[in-house]
Amino acid sequence: MTSVQQQNGSQQNGGGNGSSVIEGTGTFRDGLLAPVKDTRYQTEDVTDTKGRDFEDFFLKRELLMGIFEKGFEKPSPIQEEAIPIILQDRNVLARAKNGTGKTAAYIIPCLEKTDTSLKSIQVLILIPTRELALQTSAIVKEIGKHMGVHCMVTTGGTSLKDDIMRLYNTVHIIVATPGRILDLASKKVADLSNVKTIIMDEADKLLSPEFQPVLEQIIGQCNPEHQICLFSATFPVTVKGFCKKFVPSPYSINLMDELTLRGITQFYAYVEERQKVHCLNTLFTKLEVNQSIIFCNSVNRVELLAKKITELGYSCYYIHAKMQQANRNRVFHEFRNGATRHLVTSDLFTRGIDIQSVNVVINFDFPKNSETYLHRIGRSGRFGHLGLAVNLITQEDRAGLRRVEQELGTEIRAIPPIIDRGLYVG
Repeated sequence: MTSVQQQNGSQQNGGGNGSSVIEGTGTFRDGLLAPVKDTRYQTEDVTDTKGRDFEDFFLKRELLMGIFEKGFEKPSPIQEEAIPIILQDRNVLARAKNGTGKTAAYIIPCLEKTDTSLKSIQVLILIPTRELALQTSAIVKEIGKHMGVHCMVTTGGTSLKDDIMRLYNTVHIIVATPGRILDLASKKVADLSNVKTIIMDEADKLLSPEFQPVLEQIIGQCNPEHQICLFSATFPVTVKGFCKKFVPSPYSINLMDELTLRGITQFYAYVEERQKVHCLNTLFTKLEVNQSIIFCNSVNRVELLAKKITELGYSCYYIHAKMQQANRNRVFHEFRNGATRHLVTSDLFTRGIDIQSVNVVINFDFPKNSETYLHRIGRSGRFGHLGLAVNLITQEDRAGLRRVEQELGTEIRAIPPIIDRGLYVG
């Protein structure tokens, strides 16, 4: 609750979940439902701001209403840095830790720049995975709900015919995976000629060799006077080459001097392969798991492990890239809504998936490289909250563990007999 609300003391009860309708402030907040305050501990990479308010960016009243109802009280550091620069139509290269508000840092200026009196597509948000695209479009709709902005999500694995029908109606913002939007643009169904803002989220993944030629074709279909904004936690060499060619004079934002994830405590347990399931069972009984994501290195192992966990008597779902898209959507939606406590997954789920209630990540199989490790454990401790990462390490993984520690400049400690709940329960 804001200080303005507390001073007025003239709120009327309304809505459920302890929220109330705000009255008598004389601001855009009047008549809105006050979001329930999140009182959990937050680390300084979210709280160490310059003290700005969203009102300082001179945003539309309807946009401020959506931001407030979403529960955003003040801009996080990445939002403070990125919002005014994107509003200036400049190219941006932004590097910030997972879970620090990157998505809203580009959605808010994109909504502000959208002219709803025009019927054309003005903003293209490119995302590497289907689940993240669905999540991002949902956030666009939530923050922009008072603005009359029409946002559409389009990804592979869904009906092309349905997307074509939707594009007969007005669409202002498209959130898309690269292959699908190129398909729609090539068929002259999606007209990108008025797109002046191109956002690339998880840019390091988007600019992998398989995607880059597709991206170049998509950019060619957009308005020549476009801006490109790249957001990522890591910027490998491939990104630099792309920027040289397509992103002239970018404004660089780097809020990651180091790659370690504050607020996430990392442990390892040395086990033999055949002991892993038993070890996992022990963790479940000893830890205070709100929700957990358990990573395996192959689709086969995901399904086998999910079966084992269910046989142990725990509620568990699984998700991987070879499942039908409708099933993936259902599992993702139900896990997000808390229908089950544990989710077993392949690396499909390492990109940007933002489920605030996940406080434990378990690497049942240790990842192949440090970048994947970083993204996996970043699924816990979202937006500065506390999280726990436990790695089950076999003899073969020892060198990989040391390499990850070295490359990320982090410490992964041996798991103690009792883990202090204060490390991961906010």
